[in-house]
Formats: sequence, C-alpha cells, structure tokens
Amino acid sequence: MPRSVNVVAARARRKKTMKLSKGYFGRRKNVWTVAKNAIEKGLVYAYIGRKQKKRTFRALWIQRINAATREHGMSYSQFIGQVNAKGIKLNRKVLADLAMNHPAAFKAVVDQVKK
Repeated sequence: MPRSVNVVAARARRKKTMKLSKGYFGRRKNVWTVAKNAIEKGLVYAYIGRKQKKRTFRALWIQRINAATREHGMSYSQFIGQVNAKGIKLNRKVLADLAMNHPAAFKAVVDQVKK
C-alpha cells in the first residue's frame, strides 16, 4: 500500500512561510530551509521589539519630564513623588506630552505640585 501524505497542507504551510519571506535578500527569499530560519528569527526579533518599544518610550517620557521640571526648579524624582503624593492622576505619557506641546499647562501642574 502506498504511503499517504497530505501534500496539500504541507504546500500551503510552506507557501505561507515563503510569502512572509518576500522582500528578503538572497536565498532567504526563495530557499525553503533558509527562508524558514529567517522568518522564525524575524518573528522572535519582532516579539522582543514590541517589549523594548515600551521601555524606550517610557525612558523618553521620563527624559522629557525631567528636562521640563528642571526649568521650573525641580528634579524628576521630586516632581513624580509630589504628583503621587498630591493624588494627581496623570501618567508619564500625558505629562511628557504636556511638557512638550503645552508648556503653560505643564507649568500649572508644577505649580499645583509645589503648593
């Protein structure tokens, strides 16, 4: 009896992977084993990158808040400590946006904290 193999599913699986490798350079785009490895590695990097993106943006927000608070005579740590103590419910993303795009509003927050 001949061996039964589901070629349709195997081809579909390979085709899906080869479609993901479109745009790669050299054998990575058209040789199955090389493309499969490149795609798997790329997906790992994409997963890691989504986590790193959150870290880098938080660091950027902290730098922007620090620069803005120093213009008003405070350090970042003093400012954030006072914001939490006063119960002001603004996160770092919003505070950084205020510091960059709405300096008057950020100054009002700093004045509220200094009281």
